[in-house]
Amino acid sequence: MTLLLEGLRDDALFRRLRHGVGRAVGDFGLIEEGDRIAVAVSGGKDSYTLLLLLEELRRRAPIDFEIVAVNIDSGYPGYQTSVIEGFLRENGFGYRMVATEHYAIIQEKRRPGSSYCSICARLKRGALYEAARTLGCNKLALGHHMDDFIETLLLNQFFVGSLKAMSASMLADNGETTVIRPLVYVAEADIVAFSRQADLPVVCCRCPVCGTADLQRKRMKRLLSELERDIPHVKNSLLKALSNVQPRHLLDRGLQGSLATCANPAFPCAPTGQQG
Repeated sequence: MTLLLEGLRDDALFRRLRHGVGRAVGDFGLIEEGDRIAVAVSGGKDSYTLLLLLEELRRRAPIDFEIVAVNIDSGYPGYQTSVIEGFLRENGFGYRMVATEHYAIIQEKRRPGSSYCSICARLKRGALYEAARTLGCNKLALGHHMDDFIETLLLNQFFVGSLKAMSASMLADNGETTVIRPLVYVAEADIVAFSRQADLPVVCCRCPVCGTADLQRKRMKRLLSELERDIPHVKNSLLKALSNVQPRHLLDRGLQGSLATCANPAFPCAPTGQQG
């Protein structure tokens, strides 16, 4: 048991978070016997929380699996990797600290006025895949929570014109690593509360636009906050919609073509229980 977890096992908030992750693991088959999981730890509240919850589940689970923390240092001046490494070491986690020159690459390649976030995310994701591969990990756990799923759904609808969010489990583009998101049922507000309660050593990524980037996502946060005043369960409803898709009632012509091939029009080619 890690030093921090020793004082958390009987905490009501921690138990609620653990239940949410356990439910996600069961619903989406996120963890299996013999898995070796790389857990991306950035030094933010989400990734610390994910790491602690997965370690608690690992100790309680009826199956054997391993976790190893992976930190990607993008090279931003002032990024406190020593704080992150100290936390991992003091709490007994296996870990790998990966130093990169991403900041220099971004400065060279980024077009004036374009986002830091998109190119930084691509570089970091590639480094995580490579770290998972070299560490012999078949899965990579990311700290996206329920609010991230919902906000991404709205962003794609409002600005891209696509019904798309995130997947709780999917094979990465490298064809080797399965990306899992065990915090899909965990609300950001609960993570914030837990982070403060546990006094997690949160550090800033030190990106030059930290705190001002991703303005459209912040707009979605404000919109959802306003909606919650009149519709208290709006987030749960939106998350549920991602697993309750009704293909017959969409305008995707590719889907409609597939449905039209069904022999009996009364039973469309949709997942069980999704009749019109």
